[in-house]
Amino acid sequence: MRVDLAESLASRLPGWLPAGSAICVGLSGGVDSVVLLHLLHRLAPRHGWRLSALHVHHGISPNADAWVDFCAGLCTALAVPLQIERVDIASLRHLGVEAAARALRHAAFTRQSADFVALAHHADDQAETLLLQLLRGAGVKGLAAMPLLTVEKNGPRLLRPLLDVAREDVLAYTTTHGLRWIEDESNADIAYARNFLRHRILPQLELIYPACRQTLQRGARHFAEADALLEELALQDVGGVWEATLPVARLTALSRLRAGNLLRSFLAARGAPMPQAAQLDQMLVQLASPRDDAGVCVDYGGWQVRRYQARVHVMPRLEPFDPGCCVPWQGAAHIYWQPLGRDLGFRRMLGQGISLERLQRADVVLRLRRGGESLRPSPHAANRTLKNLLQQHRIPPWQRERLPLLYCGEALVCVVGVAIAAEWQARPDEAGIVPGWG
Repeated sequence: MRVDLAESLASRLPGWLPAGSAICVGLSGGVDSVVLLHLLHRLAPRHGWRLSALHVHHGISPNADAWVDFCAGLCTALAVPLQIERVDIASLRHLGVEAAARALRHAAFTRQSADFVALAHHADDQAETLLLQLLRGAGVKGLAAMPLLTVEKNGPRLLRPLLDVAREDVLAYTTTHGLRWIEDESNADIAYARNFLRHRILPQLELIYPACRQTLQRGARHFAEADALLEELALQDVGGVWEATLPVARLTALSRLRAGNLLRSFLAARGAPMPQAAQLDQMLVQLASPRDDAGVCVDYGGWQVRRYQARVHVMPRLEPFDPGCCVPWQGAAHIYWQPLGRDLGFRRMLGQGISLERLQRADVVLRLRRGGESLRPSPHAANRTLKNLLQQHRIPPWQRERLPLLYCGEALVCVVGVAIAAEWQARPDEAGIVPGWG
């Protein structure tokens, strides 16, 4: 018996999407995303949802421009605002075409100002994802496949409303409503692993196990439950709350299996990718070793795991930097500081930070350490060397040569995140500038 998708979603969606939510549909122009857009367009007036769509133009297919035209025509007919985002996979091609395109789409989704981004993955996609993850030797987190709802740290939540819907029900909906869509010619290319599973393997499995897609989907739900339990265990082992760093003592007090689970969960909480089993073992060994902290660094997947003062730090790999880096500051609210790969913000606050009036007396620049710097961090303190201040504030060694020093003319005014020179500090009734990492 066919599922009435509109009625099925009408009963479930309000539990996920509050009234008045801004929802952006990831619209490729393929059958699944066209059906999702059509469904949400029908249901939006009942709940006051504000609907928009995003099409990511990868430029991979020779038909990519035609797909843009199709999506634009569809959204015009439905009176749904459409945004086109053009991306270039060249910089990520080492990941493979599929992975590069997926990463760029995800980045585009997280930049949307909507409350939710709705994606059209369905039950058959979930079954294929589980098989792919099994063949890659993924752990429990990977085998949980795609979640119904993903809460991003920065950006809208990702919702997959069709995750329990079979592909045949999606196709039946297009027949009922006379929908048109585009066909991506790459979907027929079995050189891609997902297409090989879809066109060659799953049809063979269905000959012997007719309900294999539903069974695989159920398996993914079981793995998701197991993953949730492992997350609860990790949170218990860390003491109930995730911090920016992880005490090494928490790892060394646990069995190998629990320590591995805790470290994986910590990495996920910090937004880092999952390491391979051999990499995780290497991390655990090095983090617990008696070597000096400065020598503990494991590189993996463009990220680094380090140890400093008996705590685990994880961060994107720091790129080479120009030791002569010098950036003028002329009142901007944000600047990009390349040596640390981070945005540096400047907030205006009364009675705090650096005296704005004094900063206007000469050119202001940000530059790196050159050696021999010192400043007086408070009116009642003695002059301190920069080396001493960095050690006192427990600045990790790998950051010390990359920290921005703010100068006004030739005077060292501030070591960002560490200290402001006493003679440059704003008075209680004076406008000040507070530099800090955004």
